[in-house]
Amino acid sequence: MKTILKITNLTKEYEKVVALKDVSLEIEKGTIFGLLGPNGAGKTSLIRILTGITIPDQGSFTLDYTDNKDFESLSRMIGYLPEERGLYNDMKVIEQLEFFGKIKGLKRKEARERIDFYSDRVGIKDWYQKKAKELSKGMQQMVQFTATIFYEPNLIILDEPFTGLDPLNSNKMIQEIHELQKKGITIIFSTHRLEQVEEICEDIALINKGQVILAGQINKIKREFKKGLFKINYSKNINTSSELPISSQDEAFINDLEDENFEIIQNTPIISSDNEERDFEMIIKCKNPDISSNTIIKRLMEKIEIHSFIEILPSLSEIFIEQVNKFSNQSLQADDVVLQDLDSVSQEEAIDTNTQEDETTESIEELTENSEKEVTKNNDLSSQKKKNMRFFWRAVLIFMIVYFLFKWIDRHINWEFIRDMFLREAVVSKIDKTPSDNTINTLQERSYT
Repeated sequence: MKTILKITNLTKEYEKVVALKDVSLEIEKGTIFGLLGPNGAGKTSLIRILTGITIPDQGSFTLDYTDNKDFESLSRMIGYLPEERGLYNDMKVIEQLEFFGKIKGLKRKEARERIDFYSDRVGIKDWYQKKAKELSKGMQQMVQFTATIFYEPNLIILDEPFTGLDPLNSNKMIQEIHELQKKGITIIFSTHRLEQVEEICEDIALINKGQVILAGQINKIKREFKKGLFKINYSKNINTSSELPISSQDEAFINDLEDENFEIIQNTPIISSDNEERDFEMIIKCKNPDISSNTIIKRLMEKIEIHSFIEILPSLSEIFIEQVNKFSNQSLQADDVVLQDLDSVSQEEAIDTNTQEDETTESIEELTENSEKEVTKNNDLSSQKKKNMRFFWRAVLIFMIVYFLFKWIDRHINWEFIRDMFLREAVVSKIDKTPSDNTINTLQERSYT
């Protein structure tokens, strides 16, 4: 099948937290893909990058050959149902749906036709004139689901879509998801409810601590992690009138059934209504992984009558818990190895240091003495330099004060007036001391002049 979404080495960090680390995935067109992981694993960070809310630090992705940098095209190719409610409380349902259609580039008539079609299928048509705040959480979720799918995008991302839904509406949503898949629309389904993933999805990816630790088809993954367990429904003839307890007879019977290829780990009797024949449910575990189920059946049919023979495959919940714990333990072991390496390096350095201490003690003392002398000399020079610099800056400061003082005086004082004033005072004082007619006449002539 055609790959519609290709994610290559996506990395995203928030300060010191690594939300995604070299995440690579390929999702085929028309599949329902389950995105799984514990809280804080990186699922939301990946979804935010795919929807263009955030930008990756490294890596890229393409959706139907459209690069992740083409935000405008991607926004029309992706439908996103977030976990949180995203409706406008004071807007009517029909107004909100038409608004979302306009954002996605649909004309009003085309948008209304699609809205009516999907609203009728989902069952929200009677709510058109109600405001979002008048709806229950489940009703709001169905409106958001309709807003996500009615323009039929290439990729639909559903983050915890069944939150707040009753069984009836959950079933409606599941039916509509399968109808969308038939139209070739790819759906990413992110949830913590693993039983729904098993029911709906075909492929899954398990993310933990920002890394993909498991990906592939659900059936193949289950077979990969099978434990060699089989459940057998059978019947056997037992003497019910015997005084021996049934458990004692069963113990001898079980010992006779077991061989080197398998062991019986559970045998539960089911007493029939006539008490003449009993059915049993037995669970066996294969010791040899290469043995076929046909060989086991052939071996058992010699002594019991088999009504059903079913291989027990692990559930997604069991695989999920096992892989998350395994990955966490590996991370802790890796951290321990790093710490052990650091400790060993520290111990080696300590040993080397101890062996060299005796050889370097005299050199260290000599260097210390020379260093002290050099430090003293440098301190004296530094002190002298500081004194010289203080003297220099004080001289500069005094010069600047005197300079600006003279500039101020020169700007605000009339030197010609002062000179004339002193000149007149000198002339007057001279006249007072030696008055003469010639002097008076001379002064009068100057004054007239």
